[in-house]
Amino acid sequence: MNNSKLILFFITLIISQSIFSQRTDLKEENKKILAPAKAAFFSAILPGLGQAYNKKYWKVPLALAAVGIPIYIYTVNDKEYHRIRDAFRIRLAGGTNDEFSNPDGTPFITTEGLERAQRTSQRNKELSILITAALYVLQIIDANVDGHLSQFNVDRNLSFLPYMDYNM
Repeated sequence: MNNSKLILFFITLIISQSIFSQRTDLKEENKKILAPAKAAFFSAILPGLGQAYNKKYWKVPLALAAVGIPIYIYTVNDKEYHRIRDAFRIRLAGGTNDEFSNPDGTPFITTEGLERAQRTSQRNKELSILITAALYVLQIIDANVDGHLSQFNVDRNLSFLPYMDYNM
């Protein structure tokens, strides 16, 4: 029983030696293959980081703006929604002292108008969330595709020159 364990140990030792003898050029190919995935991962962590990883620094402000502007629009619509909702609640409770009424208590926006404005503001909030998500995914895809395209050789010496070899 002891000999079989010793033989098994030596077999695994011999097999493991071949695992460590990898070529170094394959490691460089693996780095190139992983570059698009890394760029997409970095871009998913922070918008624009994948573009910076691909050394396309001019795309970083575009990626940040593509995600930041819809988030800003969401916050503006959220504040507007809460303003209108508070005024609508005051009206439903029978009050006339909301910000959409004159000082004498006459409303310059009707209760139905406040209800429509509240629905519109809610729809705008939801739309800005949807646009933010779409642009967030789009900048991740951009970093991934740019990582793939950066691996292609675009040297000027890749031109095609026809050559005819005459057999004399």
